[in-house]
Amino acid sequence: MKRKFIIVLALVFLAVLTMAGCKKEDELIEITLNEVAHSIFYAPMYVAFEEGYFEEEGLKVNLVNGLGADKTMTALLSGECEIGFMGAEASIYVYNQGAEDYVVNFAQLTQRAGNFLVSRDLNEDFKWENLKGKTVLGGRKGGMPQMVFEYILKNKGIDPQKDLNIIQNIDFGLTSQAFASGQGDYTIEFEPAATALELEGVGKVVASLGIESGKVPYTSFSARKSYIEKHPDIIQKFTNAIQKGMDYVQSHTPEEIAKAISGQFKETDEKTLVLLVTRYYEQETWKENLIFEEESLDLLQDILELAGELDKRVPYESIVTTEFAKNALSK
Repeated sequence: MKRKFIIVLALVFLAVLTMAGCKKEDELIEITLNEVAHSIFYAPMYVAFEEGYFEEEGLKVNLVNGLGADKTMTALLSGECEIGFMGAEASIYVYNQGAEDYVVNFAQLTQRAGNFLVSRDLNEDFKWENLKGKTVLGGRKGGMPQMVFEYILKNKGIDPQKDLNIIQNIDFGLTSQAFASGQGDYTIEFEPAATALELEGVGKVVASLGIESGKVPYTSFSARKSYIEKHPDIIQKFTNAIQKGMDYVQSHTPEEIAKAISGQFKETDEKTLVLLVTRYYEQETWKENLIFEEESLDLLQDILELAGELDKRVPYESIVTTEFAKNALSK
């Protein structure tokens, strides 16, 4: 009889725990985050997912891959997601188009370009002048990968329109496949695609655009102006979680970071994942804080002007708020 009582008590206790867990899940605020791409380049964000930082802040965040800044911005403006993660150039375009409910950047994640130049010649002693007369699989016109590449070329004294052939009509995420099938002498790739081409023996990483371009506000989190005004608490909770992810990558080794985000990249083996994280870690890809500084926006608009993509400069105060990033630092 005593044994039966203990079993019943244990079952009741288990049921209470289960109900408590369900209640906690029900209490989370559910939002959707649309990311421009799924890449190790964004490691601090994936740490926030895998370490449960969003749940700690009371959020359930559904992650969607937008496959390009244009698609991510479309999803954000249409209300398909509450938060967009992409290059801030997209918010500049929307503002200049006269949108009433324009997009505001509230947290910057990366401070360097995350793509690499891959050569088909596995034995190449690379110099930038080697690109002259060659074909490069580039990015979408007006997108950050392409504009940063052109910015570097011009700084190296190379004319992007005259000195080489840049192919820009291949969909985002498909350039590595096109390169592997024989198109182009070079391609510009994010990780893990760049290293995958090396491991397949069809290419060699010869330059980091992140190092060559210097510190650039490459990606940031943004939301519609109206959403930020109506839900500042959600934006703050989200920013707090991302800052925790940023703190993690600043205080852990590439091996530890790779282990933490491995659940987001199950198709990548541990050794390769460490290699990819190390590549971004060593070039200081991630900011220590999420504050989008005014000089960063100035540099971004310089790059847009140089690429011929900017009709007029946008006021910093219009498309950037630092309130949430600063608050997250004080937590």
